[in-house]
Amino acid sequence: MRRIHILLTLILSLNLFAVKPASAALQADVRNNEAVIDFPITVTFRAQIDSTANITSVVLEYGTDQLTCGEVIARAFPQFTPGKSADVEWTWEMRQSGSLPPGATIWWRWRYTDETGNETVSDQQTITWLDSVHNWKTITADKLNLHWYSGSQAFAQDLLDAAQNGLEFNATKSGLAAQSPIDLYIYANTNDLKDAVLYEPSWTGGQAFPDHDIVIIGISQSDLDWGRGAIVHEITHVLVGHLTFSCLGGVPTWLNEGLAVYSEGRLDSASQGQLDDAIKNDTLLSVRSLSAGFSEVPDKAYLSYSQSYSIVKFLIETYGQQKMTALLISLRDGATIDDALTNIYSFNVEGLEDAWRKAIQAQPRSASAQPTAQPTPTFVPTIVPISGAPLSNQLMTPTPIPTSSFGEPSTTGTPTTQNRPPLALTLALLGTCCILLLLIGVIALGIFVRAQNRKGGNNVE
Repeated sequence: MRRIHILLTLILSLNLFAVKPASAALQADVRNNEAVIDFPITVTFRAQIDSTANITSVVLEYGTDQLTCGEVIARAFPQFTPGKSADVEWTWEMRQSGSLPPGATIWWRWRYTDETGNETVSDQQTITWLDSVHNWKTITADKLNLHWYSGSQAFAQDLLDAAQNGLEFNATKSGLAAQSPIDLYIYANTNDLKDAVLYEPSWTGGQAFPDHDIVIIGISQSDLDWGRGAIVHEITHVLVGHLTFSCLGGVPTWLNEGLAVYSEGRLDSASQGQLDDAIKNDTLLSVRSLSAGFSEVPDKAYLSYSQSYSIVKFLIETYGQQKMTALLISLRDGATIDDALTNIYSFNVEGLEDAWRKAIQAQPRSASAQPTAQPTPTFVPTIVPISGAPLSNQLMTPTPIPTSSFGEPSTTGTPTTQNRPPLALTLALLGTCCILLLLIGVIALGIFVRAQNRKGGNNVE
C-alpha cells in the first residue's frame, strides 16, 4: 500500500511539470534556431522568433531522450525585449545540473505567446551531446553502435566482437536481451574519459548509463585484453537496467554486479584465489551486506565482486536461467529482494547464503551482531586499469557502505545495538565541564585570597 501511495504521489508530481499542448498548434516562424555545445560544460540554445503581433512570452522546453517514470519537460524562461521580433538565448549549465553522458540526445523547442493570446510551438530539434575535439568513427552490428577515434579499424572491430559475444552470452545464460540499440563510446585512455564527464572519481575507467543506452569507457590499444571484459561488464549493466527499470524498487548490488562479472566468463586467477582464501579462512562477506554498495577498502571491494559472481553463478547454474529472469522481473515490479527470492527460490537472502555456502563447501553462516544493510541503488563505475594489467573484476565503488558482519566497523555510521553519543561530542562536553570546574576553582580561590587579605588588614595596628 505504501508503494502504491508513493507511485501515485510521483505520478501526480510529474503531471505538475507536464506542459499542456498549445491551444493553437501553429508553425512558429523561428529563424537561426540552434544549440551550441561547449563540451562538457554548457549547451546554449538561441533563436530569433518573428510574429505578426507583439511577443509577450517565450518559453524554452527541453529534455533528453532517456527512460523515465513519466513525461517530464524542463522549462526555461529566457529574457527578451517584447516586440514583433525577439532574440532569445538560454544556457544549460552542466556544472549546476550534473553532466550528461557523452552521446546523449538533447531535444528542445520554443513556445511563445503574442499579445492576442495566440500560442505557437516550434518544431522539435535534437542534438547529440558529444565533443567535437575527437574525430569520431562508428561501426555497427545488430543492436550495437561502437564509436571510437583512436586506434585501427581492427582494434574497434575486436571490441565490437567482444560486445556481440557478451550480448549472446547474456541472452542465453542470463536471459538478458537488448531492448534497443546500445551506443558504446570508446575513449583512447582514461584521461580523455575524465575530461568527458564532470564530477567523476579520478579512478573511473568506464561507466554504464542504462537509462540512455550508453556505455563510455577508456580503452587504449595496450589494454585491449582488459577492454574486452570491461565492455561486456558495462553492457550487462545496461541490459539489467533496462529489464528492471522501475520507479517501484531496485536491484541489490550483488545481483547487478554478479551478473556483470558472470557475463565476462570465469574469474581471473587472482580473483579466484582471493575467493578461495576467503572460503578457506571463513572470511566471506555476508550476502545481506552486499545488497548495498561495496566497500572502498580494495581487498573487500575485489572480494565483493568475486563473491557476487559466485552467488549469481550458483543461482543460474543450479536453478536455471528462467528463474533468474523471473527474479529480475519480480524486482522490477516492486518486490523486495527477500520476497522475490522467497517467491521464486523458496528462500530469502539468509537462505540463499546458506544454500550458496553449502554448494561451495564454505563454513555455515554465523549470525551477525550488526543490523543488516538494506538494498539501495549504487553507482558502480569500472576501475582504471593499472599499467595495462587486466583488472576486469577489480572494481570499486566511490561510496562508503556497510560491509560484512566481521572486521572493522562501517564508516557510514551504520546503527549498532548500542546507541552511544559520538566521540567528538563526548570529548567536547568533557572539555567544557573541565573549563567550568577550573573557572569555579579560580573564582573560589580569588574570594578566599581577598578574604584573607581583608582579615590581615584588619589585624594591622
